[in-house]
Amino acid sequence: MRDSYDLVIVGGGGSGLAAGVSAAQQGASALILEKCPFLGGTTGIAVGSFTASRTPHQQRAGVADSPDDHEEDAGRFGPPEYQARNNAPLRRYFLGRAAETLLWLEKLGLTFHGPSPEPPNRVPRMHNVVPNAKAYVAVLQGRFLALGGDVLCRAKAEELIHQEGRVTGVRVEAEGGRLEVRARRGVVLAAGDYANSALLIGQHKGREFTVVEGINPHSTGDGHLLAQQAGAELVNMDLAYGPEIRFVPPVRKPFSQLLPASGPAARLMGRLLPLVPEALIRSMVKRLLVTWQHPEDSLFHHGAVLVNARGRRFCNEKKTPEREIALAGQPDKIGYILLDERLAGLYSAWPHFISTAPEIAYGYLDDYRRIRPDITHLGQSLEEAARAGGLDPEAVAGTVAEFNRYARGQADDPFGRSGDGEPLKGKRWVLLGPAKAYFTTTEGGVRINQSCQALDQEGRPIPGLYAVGSNGLGGMVLWGHGLHIAWAITSGRLVGQVLGGRGGPGQV
Repeated sequence: MRDSYDLVIVGGGGSGLAAGVSAAQQGASALILEKCPFLGGTTGIAVGSFTASRTPHQQRAGVADSPDDHEEDAGRFGPPEYQARNNAPLRRYFLGRAAETLLWLEKLGLTFHGPSPEPPNRVPRMHNVVPNAKAYVAVLQGRFLALGGDVLCRAKAEELIHQEGRVTGVRVEAEGGRLEVRARRGVVLAAGDYANSALLIGQHKGREFTVVEGINPHSTGDGHLLAQQAGAELVNMDLAYGPEIRFVPPVRKPFSQLLPASGPAARLMGRLLPLVPEALIRSMVKRLLVTWQHPEDSLFHHGAVLVNARGRRFCNEKKTPEREIALAGQPDKIGYILLDERLAGLYSAWPHFISTAPEIAYGYLDDYRRIRPDITHLGQSLEEAARAGGLDPEAVAGTVAEFNRYARGQADDPFGRSGDGEPLKGKRWVLLGPAKAYFTTTEGGVRINQSCQALDQEGRPIPGLYAVGSNGLGGMVLWGHGLHIAWAITSGRLVGQVLGGRGGPGQV
C-alpha cells in the first residue's frame, strides 16, 4: 500500500468496487478502504436483482422498452408523496446508462437470468445475477486486484483531508494505527446507507424510529457524515424503506449462498443456465425469497396476531409503522406471528402467500416449512406450537383467549384493533419467527451532479469529492427491486470513468 493514489474509495460494497474496477481499467491507481474485515457491504447480502431497460436480455426475449418508459414506471413505485420528491433528471440519466452497466458486468464474467416482471413495470426489467449477489462482490473484487488495485480492510475513514479548498485525501483509523492517504484526483464516498444509524435516523426521521435496526448492522452512514463535514448538501434524509417486519436470517447459509460466485465453476454455471429448467430457477429464487422478503400485511388483516418472546401481544398489528416500532421495543426486539388452522389453510395456496417477489415466486406455508424450518413451528394444538417455538404455552393461551373475546364482539381490543370476526381456533397451529423490525435501505444521500461530484448547499461542486451508491443518491427515489444495486454499480462505473481518465474530472 502506498501513501497516495489517483483515487481513494471509502467503502468496499458494490458501488466502491465498481468505481475501483472502472478507474483501474483506464490505468488509474486506486485504493479501497473498508471498515469491515471483508468486502461486500449491503450488496453482498442482497438478493442481487439488477433492474434495467433496453438490455440485450430484453431484446432476446422480444421485449420492446426504453429508458423514458422506465423512468415513468419507476415513478409508480412506493408512496406518491415520496415520488414527488424524486430528482427526475438524475434518475432518467441513470436509467439511460444502466443497460451499459449490465453489459459491462457480463464482460467481466457475471451471468444474469431474466428479464422478469415486477408490476407496475409495464414490461419485464428485472435481471437476477447468478447465483446471487455475492457474485458481484467476488467478480469485482477479483478484477480490481488483478488490475493492481489495493484494498485495506478494518480501516475506518475518520476525516477528509482538505488542502487549498480541495479534498485531497482521507485520515484513516486502521489496525496499525492512524494513517493518511492522499488522493490526487478525488475521494469517492461509497460507504453505503444509514439504515443502522440511530444518529441519522433520529435526526431526520424521528427519535421514535431509533429503536429499529438496519438490516445491515454496518450501515451507519459513515459516508453521509463525512460528506456533511465537508459541506455537502444531504437530501431526502427522512425517506427510508421500512421499517418492516422480516424473519431473522438462518444461522447456516442457504445452499444458494454456497454456490461458486466466480472462477471457472461460476462461468460454467452461466453457460449452462439456458439449459436449466425454469422450475429449478424459480425454486432457487424461492429459497432467497423466504430468507429475505417480508411477510405480507394481509396476514394480520386476515386475523393473525403478533406476540413477543413472552407470548403476549403488544400492539395493533394492522397499524404501521407503530407496529414495527413496538416490535423493536420488545424483549430481544423479536416477535412471532401466530396462525390458527383457518389461516394455515388460507396461506397454503394462491392467492394468499406469506411473502413474494411479484410474479417471480410466491412463498406459501409449505415453502416456509421446507426451506425455513428454523422459523416455522408447528403443532396440532396451540400448546404444542408454542412449545415448538420456545414460548410459554400458558401465556400464549391467555393471549389467544383475550383476542378471541374481542373477535367474538365480547370486548374491545386492548390495542385498538378492529375489523376481526374470526376467533383463533382449530387443530393446526403455526408460529412463525423470530422476526424483527428492520430498515432495509435509506433514500437520503448527497446531492450530486451527473459526474457524481458532491455539491454544497449552493449547488457548487466540492473539489475532489465524489459520492456514489447510497452515499450519492442525489435526491433520487429508487423504490422497487433492483434499482439500488443498478444505481450502485452504474454510479461506481461512471465515477471510475470520470476519475480514471488521464484528463482528470469531467462530465460523463
